[in-house]
Amino acid sequence: MTTPAKIRPRALVRASGGPRYAVALAVDALGTGLLRPFLLLYGVLVLRLSAPVTGIAMTAGIVAGLVCMPAVGRWLDRGARSTVVAASMLVRVLGVALLLATPAGHAWPFATAALFLGIGNQAWPAAHAALVATVSHGRERDAALAAGRALRNAGLGVGALIATVCLGGGATALQALAAVTGLAYLAAAALAWSVRLRVHPAAAPDGGGAGAAGPAPRMSALLAANVVYVFCLNVPEIALPLILVTQLDASPVWSAAVFVTNTVLVVTLQVPVTVLMSRYSRRSVLALAGVILGASYAGFLAAASLGPGRGAPAVAAVSVVCTLGEIVYAGSATAFVTHLAPAHALGRVLARFELSTGFGLAISPTAITALAPYGPTALWGSLATATLLSASVVATAPAARDTPRG
Repeated sequence: MTTPAKIRPRALVRASGGPRYAVALAVDALGTGLLRPFLLLYGVLVLRLSAPVTGIAMTAGIVAGLVCMPAVGRWLDRGARSTVVAASMLVRVLGVALLLATPAGHAWPFATAALFLGIGNQAWPAAHAALVATVSHGRERDAALAAGRALRNAGLGVGALIATVCLGGGATALQALAAVTGLAYLAAAALAWSVRLRVHPAAAPDGGGAGAAGPAPRMSALLAANVVYVFCLNVPEIALPLILVTQLDASPVWSAAVFVTNTVLVVTLQVPVTVLMSRYSRRSVLALAGVILGASYAGFLAAASLGPGRGAPAVAAVSVVCTLGEIVYAGSATAFVTHLAPAHALGRVLARFELSTGFGLAISPTAITALAPYGPTALWGSLATATLLSASVVATAPAARDTPRG
């Protein structure tokens, strides 16, 4: 166990890619917050598509984004860094342009726009993590990744708040928000590209070894566990509103309060908690995240059993524990993967990790909505059991080079 590093804002900005890159992240997140949470509404209100058709098109975009991840990993392993980040933003500019050009009632152009938006959204996390891993090292890298997540959540929250205020303008307001989103993506891409960061592909040492070129390590157990861990990211947006409104007869205000609290806690605590946890090995912290999440799911089960009235405030209180688990998970998972990945395969390893993350995010709404009608025990009991089993896998699965100091 080591003493956690101190938070030095200037050093953190440098470790995160520099001031221009930080501005690019903020602009990109702000633009994403303006449109991404309301893309379904855009399809329904502006393009006059049915909700099922709109949902299918959006799901197809996510799946297509997952399919492109191996190519993104290989591109990163050829040495590209800021170019891949900029490309992930530019492809979303194309998606927004297609969205604005789609005539009402036409599903295929909207599906194509969702495809490009999905590719950009799936490619960005791996590209961003690879860039940060290139300019920072050790526990500084962990803090930089955490800072990037906090900044992104802040931008998403502000963007979503602005969009919510503007939604009273109806279809015209949604089109304007989409146009501003496209401009934000374009500006962010230009800033990210201007960083001009590229590395030479890692050369194989004469004697082979850890740095030798070769296949990327699979880390199958860790990636499988990550699919389950990722469910926590959709709990505040999907599981809790579903339980609060349909099973506890609570006002939608409770769901909004849970979401806002989650966002505020992530923005304010992500970096401090990650730095505090740096005294322990990343593996141990990631396993601890699973225990916290599993305990919170058990807490949701107990809260739901209180029924209407007392159940809603109890669920809101337990959601704070769930958010803490999410913060610990987010601060350790990507950092653990970048720490384990050999230099020559960093891009491919990150691509596989983001593939598991995207798969978990894609299936979690279906799993949650399928389990919820069977009652709180089926939903929260299943999530708690699966997450605790995943935590045990993380704690025991073989992995190299994992030390508190590294």
